[in-house]
Amino acid sequence: MSTSTATGTWRLTRRVRVSGGEAATAVFGEGPPVVLVHGAPASSYLWRAVAASLARRHTVYLWDLLGFGESWTGPGSTPSIAEQARALAELLEHWGLEAPGLVGHDIGGGVVLRAHLLHGVPARRLALLDAAVLDPWITPFTEHMQRYEDAYRTMPPHVFADIIAARLRTATRHPLPEAVFEAYLAPWAGSAGQQRWIDQVAAVRGADTRAVADRLAEITVPALVLWGERDQWLPPDTGSRLAAAIPGARRVIIRDAGHFLPEDNPHDTTTELLRFLG
Repeated sequence: MSTSTATGTWRLTRRVRVSGGEAATAVFGEGPPVVLVHGAPASSYLWRAVAASLARRHTVYLWDLLGFGESWTGPGSTPSIAEQARALAELLEHWGLEAPGLVGHDIGGGVVLRAHLLHGVPARRLALLDAAVLDPWITPFTEHMQRYEDAYRTMPPHVFADIIAARLRTATRHPLPEAVFEAYLAPWAGSAGQQRWIDQVAAVRGADTRAVADRLAEITVPALVLWGERDQWLPPDTGSRLAAAIPGARRVIIRDAGHFLPEDNPHDTTTELLRFLG
């Protein structure tokens, strides 16, 4: 189970061992299965409103990416898109899902597509939200952190906290309530959180999604591309290019929403997903 409250509390209470570490998971609802995959630098908390609405008609499967939220990478593992895609394939086997609806946001879009195209994970439908798939998707902010990794790892934690707080405020079109904002920051708090953030930044590789981008024309299942009209991280024209590269894909712009689409406008996001998932 997962729980949410008005103060932003969110817990995934089940744990599943995968080859790359330990994944925090939750399953709730009843109906055709749908798996929600968040992106960076979020966690499954991003899906809380959308998941609650989808669960009225679907069995919803949630997990925190390895190294995010309450999930952890194992020794020798990194929270790369390639590692997350392997973890997703293993989770689907653990859950006994044969062809669920797969929904991915940000790098979660790359994870979903890599699992489907490279690991042969069947899907009934694919929904991609502000997805990090087509170059250039690694932002200047991330590139700067990669270039000066040692400086970011060794700076005072309170200075680092100010930097990522400012960054997170650009993820949404509308200012977040303080409790919600703190919930997004919580996994990255303190010295340990600082190292964890840099770990996931260092693991980002364009090659992990180029292998996917080269095979988008092979997708044969229905696909939906949702994009925030005011996305400051990945501009809406990226969504247009992604939809054009996937045979038969439909593109929908969600009005007055930023990069964290399910947070900014959960109502319209859910409406489009329910219409698409059927």
